[in-house]
Amino acid sequence: MGTLDPNHLAAAIQDMKVTIHESTLISPAINTQDYPKSIFLSNIDKVLNFNVQTVHFFPPNPEFPVEAVAARLKRAIEKVMVPYYFLAGKLVLNHRSERPEIECDGPGVGFVVASTEITMEDIGDLVYPNPAYRELIIQRLDDINVEQPLCIFQVTSFKCGGFALGTSTNHVLFDGMSFKHFLENLASQAFDDKPLATVPCNDRRLLAARSPPRVAFPHPELLNLKLPIGEELAANLDDFQSQQDHLHFKIMNLTSHDVSFLKEKAKASALVGTRSITPKITSFNVVATHIWRCKALSRDNGTEGDRLSTILFSVDIRSRLRPPLPLSYSGNAVLPSYATARCSELEHGPFSELVGMVSEGAARMDDEYARSSIDWGEIHRGFPDGEFLISSWWRLGFDQVAYPWGKSRYSCPVVYHRKDIILLFPEIGGNNGGVNVLVALPPKELQKFQFLFHKFLK
Repeated sequence: MGTLDPNHLAAAIQDMKVTIHESTLISPAINTQDYPKSIFLSNIDKVLNFNVQTVHFFPPNPEFPVEAVAARLKRAIEKVMVPYYFLAGKLVLNHRSERPEIECDGPGVGFVVASTEITMEDIGDLVYPNPAYRELIIQRLDDINVEQPLCIFQVTSFKCGGFALGTSTNHVLFDGMSFKHFLENLASQAFDDKPLATVPCNDRRLLAARSPPRVAFPHPELLNLKLPIGEELAANLDDFQSQQDHLHFKIMNLTSHDVSFLKEKAKASALVGTRSITPKITSFNVVATHIWRCKALSRDNGTEGDRLSTILFSVDIRSRLRPPLPLSYSGNAVLPSYATARCSELEHGPFSELVGMVSEGAARMDDEYARSSIDWGEIHRGFPDGEFLISSWWRLGFDQVAYPWGKSRYSCPVVYHRKDIILLFPEIGGNNGGVNVLVALPPKELQKFQFLFHKFLK
């Protein structure tokens, strides 16, 4: 158990002084004129109109100088844009269906080549989410006269010979699992003679709402914002969040020993608990429950014991639908699940019962519940609604993708500080069973969160 020092940034590189050498749009390797002209967006896809940035750090490889890597990546992107033909597209509103969709004949994919005079070692601890990482993935191509691309890649070379691959993708393109498959396919095409690792399934109508829609559950995890028809296209998830306080942040580390301790704690308290259902004691469930207790009670001033706290977390529905979705489904196939408890329960209740609430929240997401949630989105226009959301990058395995020049030393999100989103991401190496927890809160809440984080591990 540990905390990464927030003063680390004082010594870390604050300005990477990145120089852009090339900024261009690239097209598929072959003509995709005969491919579908547009991509239907499901009710899950259409509310995710915001960009997700990741950075993948690669150590030097004498057999692959950065110039050669950049050339291979560019060719690989051109090739992978054939099965992922929608990458070149743009978001539009289909006025006939009154739904947003991807028009595939769009501007192309952005490709940027850059450099910096610092070394990878100068950055310091790669795990710490340095705000300067934003320089490693450009947000906009300002020198183009067409619509901004939905996908941008940036290769930034370091003085040591290593490099960073920054990716910015609109979330309507991929969820975490499908982006992992995309990276594996991109890596395969960077080799000279490898086939695709996985043939993507691009039929997003597999997640179309039923006709007529059948909302069979109340769905307290979803908030109806009463948006006018078509507003999803212009909406950004950030637009509907409350104004953020001045936030400080920390990365709290749970070692594999800590995770094992939480599992044993859940098993022990299950023997004396009152619930008739045995909780599913997984690493995610115990970690999410631990964070839930700390987050809910960190804002408790001593008089909020009856306040209800709701945790949200994403559930991959690919295997939960009947029939199951193909694992290679390329769109968004995650839905928010939830658990709700009073602060007094979170503070004093048996740990196993709280883990049971989280595990029941995940188990709730069967075929009928998932279809009901999708149908809810056909009738209403809104977003997930809870006290906070756990966004887990813990087990996605981006750093296990094997390129010709090797695997990344570390892959991580380019984070922005939000008190309503807590990020889970792996330790360097990713195989030790531990997890890093990024928390951004007002100073007093953060101080209490940290105290509780350690307290509940005893």
